[in-house]
Amino acid sequence: MRKYLIISLFLLSGIVNAQELNCRIQVSSQSIQSSNKRVFESMQKDLYEFLNNRKWTDNVFSTDERIECNILINLTDQISSDEYKGTIQIQSNRPVFNSNYNSVMLNYKDNDLQFRYVEFQSMEFSENSHMSNLTSILAFYAYVIIGLDYDAFSLDGGTAYFQRAEKIVTNAQTAQEKGWKSFDSQKNRYWLIENILNPKYGPIREFYYRYHKNGLDVMAEKSADGRASIAEDLKLLQKVYREKPSAFMTFLQVAIDAKSDELVNVFSESYPEERTRVNNLLKEIDPTNSGKYQKILTPEGK
Repeated sequence: MRKYLIISLFLLSGIVNAQELNCRIQVSSQSIQSSNKRVFESMQKDLYEFLNNRKWTDNVFSTDERIECNILINLTDQISSDEYKGTIQIQSNRPVFNSNYNSVMLNYKDNDLQFRYVEFQSMEFSENSHMSNLTSILAFYAYVIIGLDYDAFSLDGGTAYFQRAEKIVTNAQTAQEKGWKSFDSQKNRYWLIENILNPKYGPIREFYYRYHKNGLDVMAEKSADGRASIAEDLKLLQKVYREKPSAFMTFLQVAIDAKSDELVNVFSESYPEERTRVNNLLKEIDPTNSGKYQKILTPEGK
């Protein structure tokens, strides 16, 4: 009896202690001419531990519920002995019910990466102040990843985590590094979270929810019903595109970048009228990828 109690407590402990993210980190330093390459190995290890060992929510995640994500940091310049510039690519996935398929939720490249890193120095972060540009950027994207994941399981379920990301942006308004302010560029962290929380972009968050819950999640058993729901859900993106709430619609582009390849695969299996309708809609809201969407009309092997 005691043996089973110990095992149960051990398993329960593993569930309670499991964090929200299962994030793979890669730091590329090929462009940096440095005699001490070990520092980049330490950097990668510290970033991994910062993201994966920290509790980002008050909720309990089991090990297999952790959000799968990938972060690629490409360092292009070493400004000083401990200061670097480069880019950061963030990708996250959501599992689809009754399948072993993962759907891309976010595939975003941030070109405004600049930070200081000192080997063996602790990675400090506070939600109430801007202590480190590196940890603020990582925490910002951690909350965006979590917010999108929650949005895909319940309508507007990620609001609290998007608001935490917004607070990080607010705290960083005095930072010298780019990426946090409205006037830095039309595509940066400021505009990403502004769009996500802006009610004018609300249909995109509704799309994330309906696309997954009523679309992908039912396709294993009712593929035609799932596709029909997704075809209807795309009108939510079309609504935002036609209303054009801002000059550079960052959040709309984020949704399109995450789903474009998947949409081609989904509707290549559809019937002619639906394929034509979806193809026309996607070409309207994402004209730069018209060639990609043409594959919906002429899928390989058909």
